[in-house]
Amino acid sequence: MRKEILAAIKERMGKTVEHVRHEFSTIRTGRASVSLMDGIDVEYYGSSVPLNQIANISTPESRLLLITPYDKTGLAAIEKAILKSDLGLTPNSDGKVIRIPIPELTEERRKNLVKIVRRLAEDSRVSLRNIRREANEQIKKHEKNGDISEDDSHHIMDEVQKVTEEYVKGIDEALKAKEKEIMEF
Repeated sequence: MRKEILAAIKERMGKTVEHVRHEFSTIRTGRASVSLMDGIDVEYYGSSVPLNQIANISTPESRLLLITPYDKTGLAAIEKAILKSDLGLTPNSDGKVIRIPIPELTEERRKNLVKIVRRLAEDSRVSLRNIRREANEQIKKHEKNGDISEDDSHHIMDEVQKVTEEYVKGIDEALKAKEKEIMEF
């Protein structure tokens, strides 16, 4: 019983931490990153397609994204999708490739990005605490049904708390690294 509960919460908490790290990677920091284009869908031959499926995205320089479409007829649609996105980037096309210069961030924008990152981290911490609460309710239910003793129940809850603290620490470390990246680059 103990192993199943702990394995289940570790899996769910691990997914929560991975999700917040992915969210952090999509936040623009003044440095070109292929992951900036992850959320962009392009209207391509009547259907919405993720940008990375119809074009090669690379970063030849630290402040430049280079998008090379596999099919040159999709160039205009890609450009339109980037302009429509909320990234605030301006694509430059030469008919073969799209170059996207990544502008320097202002101090005010950096502070706003830090607030956004902190909010994402706090939302993830709340998710972890909800997972902990659900696990504790499940443990209490098993104790009430007589499946486990009161002592075992307390021991498992202590282990659940330790696992929660471990994953919260992972989120805090990711937050600290992202804040440093935003403020220093």
